[in-house]
Amino acid sequence: MISMRSVLLSLCLLGPVACSGDSATGKDAGSAANGKAVDVGETLATVNGVVVGSKEFEQAAARKAPASGDALSAEEKKEVLDSLVEEKLLYAAALSKGLDRDPKVQKVMVNTLLREDVYSTVKNGDFNDEMLQAYYEEHKSEFVVPEKVQIKRILVKVTEARPDDAAKTEAERIRGEVVKQPDSFKDLAAKFSEDPYKRRGGDVGFVSKEGKPGLDAAIVDKAFALETGAVSEVFKTADGYNIVQVAARREQVERTFQQMKGSVLRKVKNDKMKELYDGYVAKLKTGATIRSTRPSSPPSRSRTAVVRSPPARACPARPRAKRAPKRVGSRPVVVRTKAPPLPVVRCPLRPPPVVRRRSSVRCRSYSC
Repeated sequence: MISMRSVLLSLCLLGPVACSGDSATGKDAGSAANGKAVDVGETLATVNGVVVGSKEFEQAAARKAPASGDALSAEEKKEVLDSLVEEKLLYAAALSKGLDRDPKVQKVMVNTLLREDVYSTVKNGDFNDEMLQAYYEEHKSEFVVPEKVQIKRILVKVTEARPDDAAKTEAERIRGEVVKQPDSFKDLAAKFSEDPYKRRGGDVGFVSKEGKPGLDAAIVDKAFALETGAVSEVFKTADGYNIVQVAARREQVERTFQQMKGSVLRKVKNDKMKELYDGYVAKLKTGATIRSTRPSSPPSRSRTAVVRSPPARACPARPRAKRAPKRVGSRPVVVRTKAPPLPVVRCPLRPPPVVRRRSSVRCRSYSC
């Protein structure tokens, strides 16, 4: 059985190769798509017209360690060549199954293309210290660790069962307990708070002045206005009434160019790769025929509701035979008489449920 890993390896290594090659000249016809012929070296084998060249063989042989000595034996060289032939066969089998159209395979091929044709042209040596220093000075704010405070919060929500005045009174009561025992903030938050950080004792974590997703900006502003260990007054936000405590504080740290030189190099290199990528894709788009349509919205998912018919009419009970007493001599005798005939009534079984398409939940009752 051909493994998916082998197919992926073959597709990545061999690329889109045509089914015909020039074995005499050792030129690989697989690069016909971009108009260039790749020199594969001396032709060592052909598999359905696909060339196995000496250059590919030398690369594969360099990755194989000899069993003894410094060079591969004739038998080991034959194993390398056989392996390359098998890869060509696997590649042909993968193409015949249309695996080159698989999105995962296409993603691997695209990454290989970009790595060889675009990203390989960018070297660390292309950027000297002067370029890196200039980038650092221009983007200095990106390399500064901002001031942060560790915020702890207790939230008391306003609900229908607890109106505004009652919620504020409850928040004031809780704050009074915190002021008496500041170390009890975690336990009180776990017991009374109604925000997502209740399980963590109200600990929101370290937050910069830029804020945190899902956290009201008024809470961040209130926390930065407090001293470390201080507890805020009760204040209201859109969520309800809040009590904030600043557990710790981290001052702003400005890192020097020498400290951030590696990070600066990565950023400059990534920017250059992005520039080359955009230019490479723009060049491919030039002269390409691209037709696209607006994707239609997916159909709404309707659920099937099972509506059962009402129960069938019950059959009438059969009347029992009447007993008419008679006397034979002095002793009464019970004589059975025939019951009157029943009217013809059809009594069908319960009808099967009627299935209707409805955009509601599945219903099992007799009336939905």
